[in-house]
Amino acid sequence: MDLNAYQQAALRTAAPKDKPHEVFHLLLGLVGETGEIAEKAKKIVRDHDSDFARWDVDDLAKELGDTLWYVAVLADHFGLELDDVAERNIAKLADRQRRGAIRGSGDDR
Repeated sequence: MDLNAYQQAALRTAAPKDKPHEVFHLLLGLVGETGEIAEKAKKIVRDHDSDFARWDVDDLAKELGDTLWYVAVLADHFGLELDDVAERNIAKLADRQRRGAIRGSGDDR
């Protein structure tokens, strides 16, 4: 599926942009969904000696999908197309790789 097509489909289930506090709702939702993924990873570390082969991949796909929904709707809220967000990210990473700056920390490395 094309990312912009996904974004448009996701928007069919989103609240209106002018709903009070909607950006805050989207940000909290994004953090919550990524937290659910982290929580499941923590349980694999705790209960299964970090054997990530034990991860329920279907469940992970659902949680990643929920995360993607929030990213798509949040991007639209600020007038960004998901294809453009993805392209910018790949260009940023390629530039870091070219410069040997993949590792390390900081947004502007």
